[in-house]
Amino acid sequence: MVRQFTYSPPVEPYLSVVYQDEDILVLDKPSGLLTVPGKAPEHGDCLQQRAQVSYPHCRIVHRLDMDTSGLVVLAMNAKAHRHLGLQFERRHVKKTYVAIVWGLVEKDSGTIDLPLICDWPNRPRQMVDHQRGKPSQTEYQVLSRDEKNTRIELTPLTGRSHQLRVHMLSLGHPILGDNIYAHQQALKAADRLQLHAEKLTLFHPVGGKTLEFVSECPF
Repeated sequence: MVRQFTYSPPVEPYLSVVYQDEDILVLDKPSGLLTVPGKAPEHGDCLQQRAQVSYPHCRIVHRLDMDTSGLVVLAMNAKAHRHLGLQFERRHVKKTYVAIVWGLVEKDSGTIDLPLICDWPNRPRQMVDHQRGKPSQTEYQVLSRDEKNTRIELTPLTGRSHQLRVHMLSLGHPILGDNIYAHQQALKAADRLQLHAEKLTLFHPVGGKTLEFVSECPF
């Protein structure tokens, strides 16, 4: 069951710029802000809209879930948009996340390989489906454990909707503060989803230089 929420995105800072040149714009999205507008009029405030106030021609290349914080790259022109889009499509972009999950993950590292599909009657919820699901892989590395939870680094090899959230749930370790997939104890264990896009590595659309961006995890 998806818990109901009132959309009240943070306004301070209004827009956090990590890097900007003539071709790309890298932003640090806060938890609670949509990447692109929602269908309802009250969901118009989003990262894309805020960015276009200062950078009218910028365009979203990829998205983060509303409750996920961290790095998002936008293109500043059509050529850069095509180039970056192909990098994501061909899996040339490396994204690294930090999460805190419920319980103690047994193995120090591993790969989750479980196909995902939309749980249509309960959308936007996703689920594992071995017959109809799209291939989905996530690498993980345990960073630390405390008495109850595990801090973990997640590297998605594919880019399915809610992939990291569902893959961690499939191991029996939902991400703390997850209002879609976490059980009540894990939901109440944090005041926000404990998932942050910490590192982003890509090739510059002009010249092909490798660029790595880092956003310090806020939790």
